[in-house]
Amino acid sequence: MATLLHIDSSVFPGEASSSRSVTAAFRRTWEERHPEGTVIYRDLAADPVPHITADAWSAGYAAPAERTPEQSAAFAARVKLIEELEEADAVLIGAPMYNFSIPSTLKTWLDGVLLLGRTAGETPSAQGTPAIVVASRGGSYATGTPREGYEFVQNYLEAVLKGTLGLDLDFIVPELTMAPRNPAMAELVPLYEASRNRAFEDATAKAKELAERLAA
Repeated sequence: MATLLHIDSSVFPGEASSSRSVTAAFRRTWEERHPEGTVIYRDLAADPVPHITADAWSAGYAAPAERTPEQSAAFAARVKLIEELEEADAVLIGAPMYNFSIPSTLKTWLDGVLLLGRTAGETPSAQGTPAIVVASRGGSYATGTPREGYEFVQNYLEAVLKGTLGLDLDFIVPELTMAPRNPAMAELVPLYEASRNRAFEDATAKAKELAERLAA
């Protein structure tokens, strides 16, 4: 059966988080179709991975026999993350927008899994793996909106996940999530609700489609 690597990075728990709510909907549908499958789950807010260090970085370019004990220990943590990515038949990532970019915990995970000559380079080891990113945001940064130029989530993840890791990338974008809580955005609540409903529909549909594709 297929293996799903599920990563959440929102600092808010459960339904208080738009990205977690949508990734949970995707995962429920996935598990209904893969009851005996495997889910590798990382909650980067509750259990952050170590920041990249000089030892962890330099160990990736040193022969195993030449690594110091500190390099070996630091590199082992990176290898664990890399192996989880390589084992996955599909990847699901919750990536809310914080201050126009991704959470620092998600950036730290990316720093850990990006390794030239293995996950990055001419033949990335996870190349072609389907990846769904739930890129939630409090406002709208879509083409034609006033803040279009402040969108640094999708374009960054496109470069890293698709352009560097070689993943088969797709996005679900719940937007205007601050509308119900910000009086100044009250008139945008209907648009928020439509976006939220569409995100849940997309999550269910994409989970079904991906499950059927991998089962074929």
